[in-house]
Amino acid sequence: MSIMSVVSPFNGSHLADVKLSTISEVERAVGTARELFDNKDRWLTKYQRIEILENVVQIMSSKVEELTVLAAKEGGKPYIDSKVEVNRAINGVKLAIEHLGSFEGKEIAMGHTQSSAGRMAFTFKEPIGVVLSISAFNHPLNLIVHQSVPAIAVGAPVIIKPSEKTPLSAMKFIEILYEAGLPKEWCQLIVCDIPTTQHLAASKKIDYLSFIGSSTVGWFLRSNVAPGVRVGLEHGGVAPVIVEADADIDDVIPALTKGGFYHAGQVCVSVQRVYVHNLILDEVCKKLTISANALKVGDPLDKQTEVGPLISNSELKRVDEWVQEAIAGGAKLLCGGKPISKSLYKPTILLNPPKDAKVSVKEVFGPVVCVYGYDKIDEAIKWANSLEVSFSASIFTKNIDTALYGVKRLNGTSVMVNDHTAFRVDWMPFGGAKHSGLGLGGIPYSMNEMSVEKLMVIKSAVL
Repeated sequence: MSIMSVVSPFNGSHLADVKLSTISEVERAVGTARELFDNKDRWLTKYQRIEILENVVQIMSSKVEELTVLAAKEGGKPYIDSKVEVNRAINGVKLAIEHLGSFEGKEIAMGHTQSSAGRMAFTFKEPIGVVLSISAFNHPLNLIVHQSVPAIAVGAPVIIKPSEKTPLSAMKFIEILYEAGLPKEWCQLIVCDIPTTQHLAASKKIDYLSFIGSSTVGWFLRSNVAPGVRVGLEHGGVAPVIVEADADIDDVIPALTKGGFYHAGQVCVSVQRVYVHNLILDEVCKKLTISANALKVGDPLDKQTEVGPLISNSELKRVDEWVQEAIAGGAKLLCGGKPISKSLYKPTILLNPPKDAKVSVKEVFGPVVCVYGYDKIDEAIKWANSLEVSFSASIFTKNIDTALYGVKRLNGTSVMVNDHTAFRVDWMPFGGAKHSGLGLGGIPYSMNEMSVEKLMVIKSAVL
């Protein structure tokens, strides 16, 4: 039996030992889910699912502090932000309940041709089948909710595979589901290594694969799924922001600070590339540097901490290597640029790093913001669109025509106007294109992804 140790990313302290599932255990779990789905007599009714999810909301609401501390300990996201995550997760369950009220098909017109006369047709929604959800570390509770609750809501058995770095919040959430009355075979938790995960993802018994994580792993898994499996991938971006000369700088600075350094930059839509008009470049750099330097970096359990640790010491080392490469290539270091400890990295701003430096072309996933000057907006848009990623982008301007110009021309699947790229509410569509992903997240959209539309045609002599 293999045991994995879960440790705090902040100080390396031991949090728990977790048993790793074997291939035979994984196959047994997916077999259980398959048998459950194939036996329609065992499907949960809509009112049963709603009752269970309402119980989940009540239980989670009574455990906000416990869930917050657990998420902060294992993931390193500061307490204040982890509490926001927990409340978002609770609201996500509520959203699934609410959306079931409008989760419906439609009438398909008949009688327009002689061949279709005497018929009525309707579509209705059914669960797609067995859902496999492979999750990431950076939102250890909310991602699990987004990848399991939509499946439960539509009536699909789901297998959850959390990140090996942050399995404890997922384990606690599964306990809550069972306490709320969900039969255990409807949502099973698997903690396993990479080869076992790959084996599971290739199973012919799954119908939908939800993956959140690196593009390298996500596209590899997609290439190995069985024929007919629907896939949803959420990878990362290298989020661009354009700041026009007429932007309200007092609004820009706190937005860029939050969007760039929230969760130490370990968010798939973190502000990373900021293109600032040269007329205001010096002022923006000065004020953004002051704002970044004022952030409190430290223990995620400290309620005053604004920037916590990187998920691992190796990730901190990688981020520092990328920063030093950019500086050696000519970037001007405005602040940061060095570790504070083995797990904490000082919020860093780089001015005009080389366009081919890693920090300019790859997702840093660390507390690093790159600033570039430009003269004409088309130049900034060109650079913003120059990479094979497309997720969230934003533009700051007081001019509505300029804003619409940017929205139309930026490649992001979502474009924020006068807000940072990391803004999100859980009922909006969320997902990347190109290398950044496939399909849409967001509670209502995931419910649609995890469903199929079935057509019923009725032929009758009385029609």
